[in-house]
Amino acid sequence: MNRTLDRVTDKRHLGPDAQVDDKALIFVPTDPALTDPFLALVEDRFSAPGFEWHPHRGLETVTTVVDGVLEHGDNLGHAGALEPGEVQWMTAGHGIIHRELAYRNEHAHVLQMWLNLPAAKKLTPSRYQDLTRQTMPRVQAPGVRIDVHAGTVDGVTGAARTHHPVQGLVATLDPETSYTLQVPAEHRLFAHVMNGRLLVAGRELHAGRTGWSDPVASPGPTTLHLRATDPDHPARVMVYSGTPLREPVALGGPFVMNTEQEITKAFTDFHGGAFGEVPRTARLAYDR
Repeated sequence: MNRTLDRVTDKRHLGPDAQVDDKALIFVPTDPALTDPFLALVEDRFSAPGFEWHPHRGLETVTTVVDGVLEHGDNLGHAGALEPGEVQWMTAGHGIIHRELAYRNEHAHVLQMWLNLPAAKKLTPSRYQDLTRQTMPRVQAPGVRIDVHAGTVDGVTGAARTHHPVQGLVATLDPETSYTLQVPAEHRLFAHVMNGRLLVAGRELHAGRTGWSDPVASPGPTTLHLRATDPDHPARVMVYSGTPLREPVALGGPFVMNTEQEITKAFTDFHGGAFGEVPRTARLAYDR
């Protein structure tokens, strides 16, 4: 069964603020049921100050580096730098304090997605997973390269360990090439065009647009057809899909829980030290 797009959304450009040089909202949780299990996708470009120490609970952040170098650290002792094409999969779970900065305050351009956690896993232990270029599983086809972040694509399984069914990838298609992606029928998917133009399920989308396909009734996997339509330029698209949680969503700043009472407790726990101390770790001092 071929997927079709149920709706198409445009990113909203916000410009600079106190933390970033430029920001755009690709989608936000105005109505979480429409994007479930995905909560938000935001595009940030920053040099200094970036995002200094801040907490999270109840969600995962999936950060794809588009350009520049992203420096990160947390209060579990992790620290490092990620380069273009690499991904940081951070499970906040019970609670974590971390920071995301431009390495040497130079430049970082990232796409960060907020992925909801099921109610039973909201307080799971926190962890970091860095998906590096050297270890990134890839699918290679004529004119097509796919970096597989999570799930299995054409027999290639991504390195991310997930808490519920998610398939995620970034595909680069040469001009006028095609690829047909298998997607579980029960998944909701989004396809965000990062560069160029391409047909997504028969509808042409340009950079900055996102196509959505809701779960369908089908006895087996469904297919999403992609085709780069610009004869002179390649296209790049982020395609993520996952099983909707269909649970209540309560949002409170950096916390995502199921009830307002749980949000209040998250703030109480953080200020009471249950997330641990805010680190005083120095900035990275090495080159990659």
